Amino acid sequence: MTDTLTASASPAQSPAPVYTVPQERRVVTAIPGPKSEELQHRRLASVSAGVSSTLPVYITKANGAILVDVDGNQFIDLGAGIGVTTIGHTDSSVVEAAAGQVKDFIHTLFTITPYEEYVRVAELLAEHTPGDFPKKSVLINSGAEAVENGVKIARKYTGRRAVAVLDHAYHGRTNLTMAMNYKAMPYATGYGPLAGDVYHAPSSYPYHDGLSGAEAADRTITYLEKVVGATDLACLVVEPIQGEGGFMVPADGYLPALQEWCTANGVVMIADEIQSGMARTGAYYASEHFGWIPDLVLTAKGIAGGLPLAAVTGRADIMDASQPGGLGGTFGGNPVACAAAIAVFESIERNNLLAEGKRIEAALTSSLEQLKTKYDIIGDIRGRGAMIAIELVQPGTGDTTKEPNQAAVTAIAKFAAKNGVLLLTAGTYGNVLRFLPSLAVSDELIVDAMSVIDDALASL
Repeated sequence: MTDTLTASASPAQSPAPVYTVPQERRVVTAIPGPKSEELQHRRLASVSAGVSSTLPVYITKANGAILVDVDGNQFIDLGAGIGVTTIGHTDSSVVEAAAGQVKDFIHTLFTITPYEEYVRVAELLAEHTPGDFPKKSVLINSGAEAVENGVKIARKYTGRRAVAVLDHAYHGRTNLTMAMNYKAMPYATGYGPLAGDVYHAPSSYPYHDGLSGAEAADRTITYLEKVVGATDLACLVVEPIQGEGGFMVPADGYLPALQEWCTANGVVMIADEIQSGMARTGAYYASEHFGWIPDLVLTAKGIAGGLPLAAVTGRADIMDASQPGGLGGTFGGNPVACAAAIAVFESIERNNLLAEGKRIEAALTSSLEQLKTKYDIIGDIRGRGAMIAIELVQPGTGDTTKEPNQAAVTAIAKFAAKNGVLLLTAGTYGNVLRFLPSLAVSDELIVDAMSVIDDALASL
């Protein structure tokens, strides 16, 4: 093993919770093990090839920041189901809340006979999303469905048709969201025709464009005015920190400048906080880091501890533009998922998880900075809270062309998996490693995972 990495001093952790799985990495078989390989054979015979998996190990138990597979291997989970199990796997308060609700009732359909749990989630969203104006919500099932509804609401409110997004964006796999994504492969290739009236504006990507927030905003606004036309634009949908695109963090001032332009031109600006929301970045919503108060906020992934739930929350006048019956769905705001979401909000407050996000940021960035001094293929370190990424470039190009190094990312992720660390890749060019652990991950687990990544880098 290479030199041990250490995390720098970081904000103190909350008292350690009791876990049902030891919070440690443990590799006892080859990865994947024999039982996982057997299940993989069954999967290939019965599951669509279009549903792929990052790592073909089959999970039988998960708790805190650890995944346990059917062969008894324990993985440090630095993906959290792509940002879903933000407060930790099988958090006891979420389990208890969901189990209690299952005993009472599982489904009635809120648009037929409503229930308090849905209302309470809407109240909590109004309280915690950015902005102190009156807000309302609609609850649905998934992130892509939240995007679809956000666009639908904006079109209804404005009476306009066009939708704008940013370069390197990812918004989902439905027909509309496929058209909104920057990258066609694998999300849209062969699935057309796609939805129209969707425009892709240049974004802020400081590592590559070198622009200030004001300069990048001027470039985006020029595109919107010249190519789309403000009077035809219903909404601009923006991830404050882009997820699949590679955790791009915009330059300071970029997002507020876009909001100012949108407000002046009657355009609804929507924050896609599906991956970055719910305390992941050390704030309830990543928008807060940039002084941005969007008109609508989209929430999903981390809101219900692993149960399917999503929301559109925003200015009451915009949300009320839809006619009765125009919003909703059979499973949207399911009472069990709502009970879990209430427990997530309460856990964030009770356990001071915003501070945990900051602690994890300090631990991750400290270790990654140490690695950057050793390996010149690490071109950029960026992100907030428990949402950090490194962009890998070809050796010697970090200060010049910044040529993408996808092969290194693939090799590192594979090496890490073989050694009990689950990593996610990202980026338009496939050259980004993203660290998206739960807020339950300890500094000790981070140091252990970083030592594996150190070895992976050294092995290239």
